[in-house]
Amino acid sequence: MEEPKYIKGGEFLIKSISPQEIFTPEDFTEEQRLIAKAAVEFAEGEVQPQVEDIETQKEGLLPSLLKKAGALGFLSGDIPEAYGGQELDKVSVTLMLEKLSLGGGSFMASYGVHTGVGSLPIFFFGNKDQKTRYLLKMATGEMIAAYALTEPETGSDALNAKTTATLSPDGKYYLINGQKQFITNAGFADVFVTYAKVDGDKFTSFIVEKKFEGVSVDEEEIKMGIKGSSTRSVIFTDAKVPAENVLGTIGKGHIVAFNSLNIGRFKLGAGCVGSTKGVLADAVTYAKKRVQFGKPIAEFGLIKHKIAEIAIRTFTVESMVYRTAEMTDKMLQRIDHHAEDVGIQMANAIEEYAIEDSINKIYASEMLDYIVDEALQIHGGYGYIHDYAIERGYRDSRMSRIVEGTNEINRLLIMDMLTKRAMKNRLPILAAAQKVANELPNLPPPMERDDGKLILQKERVERSKKMALFVAGAAVQKYGMKLAEEQEIISSISDMVIEIFAMESALLRAMKSIEKIGDEKSRIQKAMVQVYVNDAFDRVEGFAKRALAAISKGDTLRTQLSNLKKLTRFIPVNTVALRREIANAVIKMGKYPF
Repeated sequence: MEEPKYIKGGEFLIKSISPQEIFTPEDFTEEQRLIAKAAVEFAEGEVQPQVEDIETQKEGLLPSLLKKAGALGFLSGDIPEAYGGQELDKVSVTLMLEKLSLGGGSFMASYGVHTGVGSLPIFFFGNKDQKTRYLLKMATGEMIAAYALTEPETGSDALNAKTTATLSPDGKYYLINGQKQFITNAGFADVFVTYAKVDGDKFTSFIVEKKFEGVSVDEEEIKMGIKGSSTRSVIFTDAKVPAENVLGTIGKGHIVAFNSLNIGRFKLGAGCVGSTKGVLADAVTYAKKRVQFGKPIAEFGLIKHKIAEIAIRTFTVESMVYRTAEMTDKMLQRIDHHAEDVGIQMANAIEEYAIEDSINKIYASEMLDYIVDEALQIHGGYGYIHDYAIERGYRDSRMSRIVEGTNEINRLLIMDMLTKRAMKNRLPILAAAQKVANELPNLPPPMERDDGKLILQKERVERSKKMALFVAGAAVQKYGMKLAEEQEIISSISDMVIEIFAMESALLRAMKSIEKIGDEKSRIQKAMVQVYVNDAFDRVEGFAKRALAAISKGDTLRTQLSNLKKLTRFIPVNTVALRREIANAVIKMGKYPF
């Protein structure tokens, strides 16, 4: 059987991708659409009506909702059939997660942790006994999972954990001492995937049950947002953890932790997609009802601008998330699912797209913050009042930029992973950067002919890739191995990479739609891409100039900027007219149009 072809993680930066190579939401199967329908019915029927009670942490409510979700199969999408799960493909699991996010931030915080970083590390790295003991019960909600990594003194610097684990004299237990902080689900979780240093230096993962002797939780944290979720410290005081509950290998806890975070980052991005669609529908409904100066505010140009931009960014992040989900599916198809180490193989497959996972996490969380801010602005003063859903959405969104590794850390990771893959010859990035540097002096001017098939936008994306490679090459040439110390430059390059993946994902989706159903039926998608690429291209140029100004000076900088200018000579599109067209379509439908 021939292995499915796949695009390597990060390869989009150096390769021209065709529309046929990516998956889009228009490619959902009928089975996937039925999964989405069931998830929407659960979110709207079971969760939304109880949002206020969830917000006040009504005793037992969230755990009961998770158990109801488990009874309907919503907790078991990723879990293998052998352990009570559905073993769905990642596109289906992503779609389920997106639609359930309509239930609100507090429910999704609990749901996301349980189904992601709380249970998947056991599937990936647990032995058969551990999987049998825990996954079967996690699939139904009989056991609720939590992930305990962060400590009071170690947030992003997780490997500097102070929690220790010492083997008992009889070798039957590890005695764990330490404290984990800001742990979602801690108030009602039955199981914690956590980390401690064996013998003071071997960073190791453990499965710890709350009922184990020496395990306790502190009082609930009073939070700015996601108030309905349980967030507490978990305290280990000579906690007796059976030796058979070591997860993975002693001293290899970082492998469990980092792969778990990759999963969490991608799932967070998927959750943000659903949230944005709900926010957009709410904002449009309000704008159509709110009358000022004799007409609904939805008819005003500046409100249309906001509605259009919310829709454009939602379209873009949706395109990114499902593209990444299907790439992961293709990678997982290469695995021997009957092998004893199938979980580790799957974790390694997911690691292939760790760069894209960080990109999705950053883009989705910052996009959601932008969208709730604009939606609140559409509501005006009413958006500041508790009775309106956007008030809660505004507060809830802010946490997304912090969890699963802060966005600052993820920006550093993007460049770090690209550099390491280049050094290991996993990606020929340095050769591609050198090629761009050599061809720039004689680069022909950009085309001006528009064939109506987004060819001009495609060229802008390709030239954005050249800009990123050019700047990355200049940075590596200047700083070499010390580039890691230049965080501001790294961040600018990562921002370029993020925008490139976003532009390309939206572009390829629209191009695929044009090929499939024609130009007229794809008009709004096409308009969204024209606007987004126009604006994002300017942002990429800005990031490039900022980085080059920090890297070089004098004649070298002038030469670099002159070469950069050859890449950026484009006539802008009329984004005002295009946004009006997009906004009119959204307002007519009263929701996200796809």
